[in-house]
Amino acid sequence: MRFNGHAVLFLACIPFIVSCDGPTSTPPVASSQGDPATGKADDPTSRLELKFGVYSTDTPTDVQKQFQDVIKIVEQKASDRLNRPVKVRIEIAPDYDGGIADLSEGRVDFARFGPASYVICSRQAPDVRILAMETKKGKKRFNGVICIHKDSDIEDVSQLKGMKFAFGDDKSTIGRYLSQNYLAENGVTADDLESWEYLGRHDTVGLAVAAGDFHAGALKESTFKKLVEAGEPIKALVMFPNVTKPWIAREGLDDETFMAIKSALLAVDDPAALKALKFDQFADGGSEDYAFIREAIDNNDVFFAEVDQPTGSG
Repeated sequence: MRFNGHAVLFLACIPFIVSCDGPTSTPPVASSQGDPATGKADDPTSRLELKFGVYSTDTPTDVQKQFQDVIKIVEQKASDRLNRPVKVRIEIAPDYDGGIADLSEGRVDFARFGPASYVICSRQAPDVRILAMETKKGKKRFNGVICIHKDSDIEDVSQLKGMKFAFGDDKSTIGRYLSQNYLAENGVTADDLESWEYLGRHDTVGLAVAAGDFHAGALKESTFKKLVEAGEPIKALVMFPNVTKPWIAREGLDDETFMAIKSALLAVDDPAALKALKFDQFADGGSEDYAFIREAIDNNDVFFAEVDQPTGSG
């Protein structure tokens, strides 16, 4: 028997049609952005796929490991609340700007930001909402550190005049805004420093001070402690307060999905999963928790006085 080309094509398609429509077919997948007006997925019985955004303050591999267990718990608890499968994919932005853009432009559904990034994002996308805040031992505050070399004889912030200073990312809460605010409040401005640079990640700042490339630098306390434990020759000159990180939902995320993620976060009680992120509980939070961060950002010009900022900050 001979078959013409159309018959062969038709027969070749039969297995595909049976596979898609038969009892073994894969359940349809819905995005959280199915309905542009509400953000709801079109099919309430299908698997809901969400994207979680975070920017890389440490190596991307470390970031993935840190978040994967908490995200798995969120998937499980959100699935239970919504009575449908939920899958969350972790999207790691290479830097602060990329992470902020991902949430403000709706490329991810929820994200974990530093306080300054949240304030900046909320000014770009005013309807982003806080899902929860991180806490440690019931507290919403922790410390930033200005570190110096272990062998340095600097004893006071005022002695940093004429020195080289390393900041973190130019959108970092500790690595820029709070540390620059602290310096300015203590009489040290950009014009008083011999030089300064934005180096990006917190660990890069600590390692640069340890190597003697800078006299001092600003980084988060947890990274500072990690570097000291690893034998890096740095010590703390001063510490200053910061507020813990918020987890934030994008504009337009429907209330049902918002509440499912929020309740899942607040219910996370796995000590190992939380320890990987260096806190021990989620708590309710709001925009008012970040008022002093807004103030530090708005007053940032005081640190620069009449100095031009470098164009190649990193």
